[in-house]
Amino acid sequence: MINLKPPEARASTSAPVTAEKALSSIISRGWKEVRDSADADLRLMKNRANSFKDLASSFDRELENFLHSASKSTFAVPAIGSSPSESDFVKRLKPKLSEFRRTYSSPDFSRKVLEKLSPRASIRIDLSAIRNAIVSEVEDGEGAVDFDEKGRLRRGRRVGFKDFRWEESHLKDWEPVRALKTRLRELERKSSSSEILESLKNSEFVEKVKSSMEVPPLDVPELFAYLVRQSRPFLDQLGIRRDISDKIVESLCSKRKNQLLLRSTPAGESSIVESDNIGDELDVRIASVLQSTGHCYEGGFWTDSSNHDTTNGKRHVAIVTTASLPWMTGTAVNPLFRAAYLSESAKQDVTLLVPWLCRSDQELVYPNNLTFSSPEEQEAYIRNWLEERVGFKTDFKISFYPGKFQKERRSIMPAGDTSQFIPSKDADIAILEEPEHLNWYHHGKRWTDKFNHVVGIVHTNYLEYIKREKNGAIQAFFVKHINNLVMRAYCHKVLRLSAATQDLPKSVVCNVHGVNPKFLEIGEKVDAGRERGEQAFTKGAYFLGKMVWAKGYRELIDLLAKHKKDLDGFNLDVFGNGEDAHEVQSTARKLDLNLNFMKGRDHADDSLHGYKVFINPSVSDVLCTATAEALAMGKFVVCADHPSNEFFRSFPNCMTYSTPEDFVAKVREAMANEPQPLTSEQRYNLSWEAATQRFMQYSELDRVLNINDKEVDSQSSQNNHQIMKKSVSMPNLTGVVDGGLAFAHYCFTGNEFLRRCTGAMPGTREYDMKHGEDLHLLPPQVENPIYGW
Repeated sequence: MINLKPPEARASTSAPVTAEKALSSIISRGWKEVRDSADADLRLMKNRANSFKDLASSFDRELENFLHSASKSTFAVPAIGSSPSESDFVKRLKPKLSEFRRTYSSPDFSRKVLEKLSPRASIRIDLSAIRNAIVSEVEDGEGAVDFDEKGRLRRGRRVGFKDFRWEESHLKDWEPVRALKTRLRELERKSSSSEILESLKNSEFVEKVKSSMEVPPLDVPELFAYLVRQSRPFLDQLGIRRDISDKIVESLCSKRKNQLLLRSTPAGESSIVESDNIGDELDVRIASVLQSTGHCYEGGFWTDSSNHDTTNGKRHVAIVTTASLPWMTGTAVNPLFRAAYLSESAKQDVTLLVPWLCRSDQELVYPNNLTFSSPEEQEAYIRNWLEERVGFKTDFKISFYPGKFQKERRSIMPAGDTSQFIPSKDADIAILEEPEHLNWYHHGKRWTDKFNHVVGIVHTNYLEYIKREKNGAIQAFFVKHINNLVMRAYCHKVLRLSAATQDLPKSVVCNVHGVNPKFLEIGEKVDAGRERGEQAFTKGAYFLGKMVWAKGYRELIDLLAKHKKDLDGFNLDVFGNGEDAHEVQSTARKLDLNLNFMKGRDHADDSLHGYKVFINPSVSDVLCTATAEALAMGKFVVCADHPSNEFFRSFPNCMTYSTPEDFVAKVREAMANEPQPLTSEQRYNLSWEAATQRFMQYSELDRVLNINDKEVDSQSSQNNHQIMKKSVSMPNLTGVVDGGLAFAHYCFTGNEFLRRCTGAMPGTREYDMKHGEDLHLLPPQVENPIYGW
């Protein structure tokens, strides 16, 4: 076994004893014994030299094993670790061969080794004084120097220190060191020889490098095609249709369509994409080239580098909406139910953020002259209303942000930066109800920068309303592009309740609204009474909705006026209040229509339970809540064949019409027959439990919140099995465009003159003093100071 303990370490333990013996020999035994002791020391040094020679031989064998293993296998680190002894040896001998050669080829190497291996005491004793004294005595007495028992000097024959010399035989003992240096030079030459080069040629590592270099570089048409494909958001804002950009991409890549993936796929492997979609092929082509270069993309130019901490084990969902109870509108009711059912899960905390109106605006918006003196009072009203209908204790937080009512648009507009009313510690997931409405004049923190995941839910078909106004076509053009901008800039995912809305970026169509449980209970009571033989419905047809022309009143009057004779004897009760009530009623009276106008009331009111047919000719709704409620109560619904009613077609009691004549036929059919009872599956599809499940799936919150991980991973793997897993090195030019649009929108909304020109209310860039007092906020001058006064 090789002793790897340094010679100086071994010498350090015996050196004190050797020095003591040497001194004792000089003093008590005479010069002869001193010389014998020196001979013994030389033999010890010879043994140590042999030990170092064995160490050098072992080193030689280890290097040969290393080179032998490199020639048989790939020249990679794992091949060295194939043997435990080799691994341990290599770990101990980290320096390179060149460093060994440089060290052991030094001219002073032998001298340094001799100095290291020569025996010396750990406690150094200067013997020069003793030697001088001995020499002096010898020169005087010409005899040997010795000591008696009492320590006195004795005279004797003089022996000089010059007689003690190194012999040539001792120097030959260091021949192994010279052999070691020679062997190291030979091994270094061998390491750069053709044998090592041949092993590198056949190695797996070199094959991978070679294969990566075989991916051909991108040419100019491919780069231009990828730029056009990634610039779709910007082209959309310019009004260039998506099919035009697709044709440009296809024309640029048509010459190489059959070679794109063949050249980027290693030999012997099948094509990664089996698709005719040239865009997918181009994406894979770009990804393969970037992966071959090892490039890693760190993020977008406009993206926020801050990471939100969600390691506390519980996520937070903030639902931001544009209306609040007691205003009975869809954006007030539906987000409230969504917050209640999302908060049932223990996986996330929920905050509902609703607008707070000052007393003057409350009198204009809330019905029956109902007003609140504080946010706490309004919160109590909201919770009581909700818990009476859902039947369980709600556990979510309600917060308020400043809002102002705009009479011209009949809408509540945010005042100031709405995102600042969600603390940064709770800024995890945001659900924006009517995101276009919330962000038209938003001047503050970008939602996608502050929150990890932002979902927008489109409630209203604004383009349909705007087209009905003066110069509506021009206004609709600008609003369409502004809506595209805010969706790209502020949302990760957009849900459209129906296809009636404009085609927005990042959007998918899905009904994520449910029905108030109270309406399902009414329907169950109707079915139970029918089973007992009771008459389910005692009244005819009715219509319910806010009395403004855009809510279907124009279509209703036109249909009844055109087919007045065909519907002779047909009476319709109309329930609603609104800004156009007087004009609607006067028009109906002039045409002598059989319409009975009544004040608006809750759809769940007992006076409405007896009606059998609900008439809804509106084509401006995105998804009419009243239609869903009427179906839940077991009534017939006669509605237009329109994308907003697509979800209701699967229900047997829903009758859609496409022409005025078809409308007359469906009304007569509904009045002459009885509705079918709803099945348990149909009731569930109308419920908020089903709506919440659809919302979690289509908004991707089930993935974000780690709900049903296995199902989501399985579904995503099935959807993407034809698409190559894109590398993280893929640059996302879409993110750069979205960030640029967000920055431009921020600059635009920061100018009060530009805000006013586009229809913003004065003073909505910041909240005012009254809002600060009601919501206990800092004065706006302190919250957002203007420096330079």
